[in-house]
Amino acid sequence: MNNDAPIWSQTSSADANDYIDPAVWRMLEDAPSLEKSCASWLHLQCRTIHEVCMGVVVVKSSEQSMYEPVAFWPQRMPECKNLTRVTENVLKERKGVVVKSAHEQESNAADSRYQIAYPIQVSERLHGVAALEITSRPQSEIVIAMRQLQWGMAWLKYQLIRQETRQTESDQSSLASAFNLTAAVLLESTIQAAAMTFATQLAAQIHCDRVSVGFLKGRQIKVLALSHSAQFGKQMNLIRSIGAAMDECHDQKAILLFPRPSQEDNLILRAHEELAVQHHDGAICTIPFLDAKGACYGALTMERATHAPFDGKTVEYCESVAALAAPILEEKRKNDRWLLTKAAESFRRQIEHLVGRGHVYKKTAALLLLALVVFFSVKTGDYHVSADAAIEGAIQRAIVSPYRGYIREADARAGDIVDAGQTLCHLDDRDMILEHLGWVSRKEQNNRQLQKAMAEGDRAAMKVLQEQVNQADAQINLLSEQISRAKIAAPFHGIIVKGDLSQSLGAPVERGDILFEMAPLDAYRVILEVDEREVRSVQVGQKGKLLLNALPGEPFPFSIEKITPVSTAKEGRNCFRVEAKLEDISDQLRPGMEGFGRIFIDRRKLIWIWTHDIIDWMKIWIWSWRP
Repeated sequence: MNNDAPIWSQTSSADANDYIDPAVWRMLEDAPSLEKSCASWLHLQCRTIHEVCMGVVVVKSSEQSMYEPVAFWPQRMPECKNLTRVTENVLKERKGVVVKSAHEQESNAADSRYQIAYPIQVSERLHGVAALEITSRPQSEIVIAMRQLQWGMAWLKYQLIRQETRQTESDQSSLASAFNLTAAVLLESTIQAAAMTFATQLAAQIHCDRVSVGFLKGRQIKVLALSHSAQFGKQMNLIRSIGAAMDECHDQKAILLFPRPSQEDNLILRAHEELAVQHHDGAICTIPFLDAKGACYGALTMERATHAPFDGKTVEYCESVAALAAPILEEKRKNDRWLLTKAAESFRRQIEHLVGRGHVYKKTAALLLLALVVFFSVKTGDYHVSADAAIEGAIQRAIVSPYRGYIREADARAGDIVDAGQTLCHLDDRDMILEHLGWVSRKEQNNRQLQKAMAEGDRAAMKVLQEQVNQADAQINLLSEQISRAKIAAPFHGIIVKGDLSQSLGAPVERGDILFEMAPLDAYRVILEVDEREVRSVQVGQKGKLLLNALPGEPFPFSIEKITPVSTAKEGRNCFRVEAKLEDISDQLRPGMEGFGRIFIDRRKLIWIWTHDIIDWMKIWIWSWRP
């Protein structure tokens, strides 16, 4: 046999006719499905390759992801375990295989056969295997048969690529339609308009007589929108039937098709059957709206004529569209509710979290919060009124200038502790001393003249001169007293609170000018600035403690002695001046020290102590806005 001759020259005349017959090739090209195309291809391969006993094409099923035979030659071929084994080898090794084996019923070597198989690969993906069993022949003819099988594999690859392209185009078209429908739903501002748009456009896309959208309200699904119908109040029987079909879908949480596509499922379709019977018979499909937890919150019901039932592809598309649009519609429905309804729904959801299963953290937090509220509602504590405080002397003496003069010396200043009689400052008395000497000289002169007048017996002169002597005595006494007052001394043992003349030596002072202020060291009083919101709780006789900024580790007890009924503004708030008496006196205390005072009122509940300020503020605010 000439191996270089064309392949069909090695076949019979009938096989050659099959190979060149245009009808056979047209059947291969125009096959409506992959199975038909594989059968035509296998027929050509088995008729063109010399002495093929049988053949099979195994293709991977897209639904079950398993390899299944889709074409046989001859059509009623007997079971061949050899082809099964060689097919399995190709699937494992992903390359062409040639196996020699004895005939299943004969042991003679002349009856031995060969199994040849080659993988169907597209873009490094294994789609299936084509396997043939041929009669025994020389090695060169086996190679030719293997090459013919390999070359013919291009037709199967072409069919697979064309099928994938068609599927991709179909999927892209469906995806684009789904996204366009979802975009139309998003553009609507209200749930009613969005649901109406969704139902109408979906009915136009899949050629339905009617599409209905419903959402769960209470325990039943209420129809929200019908396609091509803005108002459906007069169609109460229709709406009731559609709602019953949606409830049936809600209860079973499954896609329901009527007429029933298979008798094997146990789904209940009583409401769907009644809907079809009451409204002119037809095909009905209801798809549930399911959330991430599997709970049903609505449904989509579609109705068609009986002669156009819902196929699997349409149902799959509608399920995808519902999965995209349903959450958007549900969100719009929730946003369109009244504010009180939203608050009630949120409150109910939180209660379900607290009493239902799961949500351990929320339950733990709620229990802790409840325990804290109960604790602080029962537990009592000391209620104090706090206020800024300062220390003043119980008495405060002002030391003033006794006459008009000038400062000559300053022996003390503010902050110095002085004893009684200790010199504080000196006023300039030199002019008064000179004036005093002048009046002494004038008195001596008047005395001599008085004695002369007495010797002469001049009574008139005696009387005038006696008055002048008395005037001189008065001036001398006055100047002596003023000279003695030029030395200003401390009236008692204490501390100088105010006054520093060391920087004013030689400065003039007027009579009555305050030079120093002194306070004793053994008598103090506390001045508290109590806020007007708390002053109603303060009473005379109440106790408290004072903590000074200079002595933060040593609180001083005090008792309230006087509440001034006049308020003063300080830092944007009104305060009342409350005077208190210190019960313990320390050598470290000084007038003018500031700190913080706390007045003990009584024992009250902690929850009231911590919240009464905000409650009082709210009472005033509400009252101010109340008509």
